[in-house]
Amino acid sequence: MGKKVTIIGAGSVGSTIAYTMAVNGIATEVVMIDINGAKALGEALDIRQGVSFCPPISIYAGDYRDAENSDIVILTSGIARKPGQTRLELAQVNVNITKSIMPEIVKYAPDAVYIIVSNPVDILTYLFQKRSGLPEKQIIGSGTILDTARLRARLSEYYSINQQNVHAYVFGEHGDSSFVPWSNATISNIPIDKYSECLTDKSELDPQLAHSEVETYIRKSGGKIIERKGATFYAVAVSVCHICKCIFSGAETTMTVSSMMHGEYGIDDVALSTLSIVGPGGLAGKIVAPLTDEETALLHKSADSLKAVIRSLDI
Repeated sequence: MGKKVTIIGAGSVGSTIAYTMAVNGIATEVVMIDINGAKALGEALDIRQGVSFCPPISIYAGDYRDAENSDIVILTSGIARKPGQTRLELAQVNVNITKSIMPEIVKYAPDAVYIIVSNPVDILTYLFQKRSGLPEKQIIGSGTILDTARLRARLSEYYSINQQNVHAYVFGEHGDSSFVPWSNATISNIPIDKYSECLTDKSELDPQLAHSEVETYIRKSGGKIIERKGATFYAVAVSVCHICKCIFSGAETTMTVSSMMHGEYGIDDVALSTLSIVGPGGLAGKIVAPLTDEETALLHKSADSLKAVIRSLDI
């Protein structure tokens, strides 16, 4: 059975997602669409000329009509974040771009699972939920899946342990109001703040892990990468491909993607990241993980921050 993916936006993020899919055999057909048709054509051709060394895949540039029968549509279009700019400062420009794309793509791919990657991802996920006319389960924002990957990378480096043994998440906005619910963070099922006590060799763990420093690292990583190389695209591409792989695998998987809140933790009418279950049809449900009162307050603060931006926009 084929696995067709349409990628809207052939910039650094969209083209790296397409490349990663080809190399890893995640999709069997990839359509690249961009307002700059020549750019999409060039990116598709560049990747296609290397696929004889990859699992079989058809990759080409096209238009919205070519998205017909897509299983997944990935939205990466919009203006990229500039050095020193927050994701939320991009809001109205990328909202307008998304509003122009939405009816065109939904017309041809009404049954696809949509993965929103463009920033500010939580705002654009909310917009898609409100304006696309699609069932909510078909709309997923990439949310804090990348932040969570950055968190696990940092913790695995500190503790010199395989990332697969680290279970910790970033909740809330993909941005400055995100936070780590440390009460749920574990390494090999041991609460993270007790893990060092369980080691026989404690000599490597100095200085003590500081929660605030780790959270600052996660929040500022994207900005530092943009400052140094102009854009972020490798890690986000791998993260998005992981979502696609889970959708195609048929096995439901928990991850921190952005989706609409309906009273979970007392939060409503905003899209942000908590633990969700992603499966073949898209969003299969949520897990309301227990949070401390302080963590719940931080989640509300993040929701309120996003709602304030939404109120200031023409959605």
